[in-house]
Amino acid sequence: MHVAGRIEDYALIGDMQTAALVCRNGTVDWLCLPRFDSHAVFAGLLGTEEHGFWRLGPAHSADAEPPRAARRTYRGDSLVLESEWDTPRGTVRVTDFMPPRDGAPQLVRIVEGVSGRVPMRSALRMRFSYGRVVPWVHKHEGRTVAVAGPDSVWFDTTAETYGKALTTYADFTVAPGDRIAFTISWQPSHKEPPAEPEPEQALEATEEFWREWVEQCTYHGPYREAVVRSLITLKALTYAPTGGIVAAPTTSLPEEIGGVRNWDYRYTWLRDAAITLSSLLRTGYREEARAWREWLLRAVAGDPENLQIMYGIAGERELGEAELDWLPGYEDSAPVRVGNGAAHQLQLDVYGEVTEALHLAHMTGLARSDYAALLQLKLIRYLEDHWDQPDEGIWEVRGPRRHFVHSKVMAWVAVDRTIKLIESGDADGPLEKWRELRDDIHRDVCEKGYDKERNTFTQSYGSKELDASLLLIPQMGFLPPDDKRVIGTIEAIQRELSTTDGFILRYPTAGEDAGVDGLEGDEGAFLACSFWMADDLAMIGRVDEARKLFEKLLALRNDLGLLAEEWDPRLKRQVGNFPQAFSHVPLIDTALRLTASGAYGG
Repeated sequence: MHVAGRIEDYALIGDMQTAALVCRNGTVDWLCLPRFDSHAVFAGLLGTEEHGFWRLGPAHSADAEPPRAARRTYRGDSLVLESEWDTPRGTVRVTDFMPPRDGAPQLVRIVEGVSGRVPMRSALRMRFSYGRVVPWVHKHEGRTVAVAGPDSVWFDTTAETYGKALTTYADFTVAPGDRIAFTISWQPSHKEPPAEPEPEQALEATEEFWREWVEQCTYHGPYREAVVRSLITLKALTYAPTGGIVAAPTTSLPEEIGGVRNWDYRYTWLRDAAITLSSLLRTGYREEARAWREWLLRAVAGDPENLQIMYGIAGERELGEAELDWLPGYEDSAPVRVGNGAAHQLQLDVYGEVTEALHLAHMTGLARSDYAALLQLKLIRYLEDHWDQPDEGIWEVRGPRRHFVHSKVMAWVAVDRTIKLIESGDADGPLEKWRELRDDIHRDVCEKGYDKERNTFTQSYGSKELDASLLLIPQMGFLPPDDKRVIGTIEAIQRELSTTDGFILRYPTAGEDAGVDGLEGDEGAFLACSFWMADDLAMIGRVDEARKLFEKLLALRNDLGLLAEEWDPRLKRQVGNFPQAFSHVPLIDTALRLTASGAYGG
């Protein structure tokens, strides 16, 4: 018997090409092979045990829930997970990891006896195509292999295995000092078998990889543990072969339990990737920045005027959305979606985020790229003609287009940063013309996007509603933090978009503009917005308040330091895709800001 755990019950392991989620009870409930956006081999997270899982832990009766680990942690600053169970017969440890790939993708699980003699069980149920296809499982030269269509997954262990009810089992007992390894490896089904794994050597190499990577981090402030864990998570969400960065490694984890706001996040949003890049640059990671810039230039090559808001991890443009009706969804949150129909929306703010990322890369000394400068100029020429159009905005509304204030602000950012590039002598362009354009956009926003009576900017022109993206106005330099309109906006958002426990909603999902996103139902507090509020409070001098909010946000992380997209203040649970780059990036940014201001306890 197995039911998916709470979202925060999961740990992330990965090899920078795909990732697995491991529940506190020792079950891998989600794994796509060989890439983040491939079909899942284990999709139990979005269904039942019939849709694929791999449980490894102390043996238990068939009608009982699998026991939860008493302790779990990442081994040092790495993505190597250790889980320990205390049982009446002794203590056992399972170490889970995915070695950075040099050949076939692997998931390795090593069982180690700590004390006593503990009966253990591995139960492996592979289901290809998101749980829909039962593979042909057979033995090949002593190894177990599951084959369906183009995919094969090879299962290697020294433990004795047997098949029952379309599941591969191993029952064994471990005593102190015993170490038994289990590995699955993916390979195209038409190719030769992958090399037999060497789990202990792979473990050593994986630890060394993460140790060396973390040593590059330039942040040594009071929030180092949280910052480093967030950086490791962002690195794990980077697709190493291309430099593309996924928003999250999951699809359809709901923004409201039982609701319909379930989206596929296994793609590269320019916005998310650009802000991820900026955090990596500010903490010393130039190589990731260079790789992402190269990915961007390839993705938009040939057609930069038709910039998409997201692409596949190798730069693919077609991300057609479909529903998987055989999966009931996480806690019956249907539909389960793959692909993402928002890919072809008009979101003008993306031009600003991309330009800001390129600007920051340039300012931090990344080697000059003529094509990057050319791309920046092409984007501004597009904005010249389109900045004053309505769009779907940062939140990808599926209702009618509007003149979103944040979109206009980010169009201003794009023009402003490009002017700075030209002023530095690293690009040529019509400087006076674009200075006028920058002034025009600024004037337009201040006249049409600002409510004088309430002293606040609004979500869109003519709207009375607020939007947490307005918190980025001072952070982007559109207005100084001490401007009365900025302070008024911050205070209005605190009044109108704050939950009872002080976290920030993106925008109202009820009220005068209800239905702005064109969707039914509600959602939790959007964690990025709450970090933005902490940033703004620090910028306007309310540093103690900022620190308290930041530390409340840190307390929402699970025991391994991971955050989903949102927090449900009613259920006191993490909701949305997990772990979410768009939550971990502002965590890093706020930590850097509070450290610089000296606003931290202890």
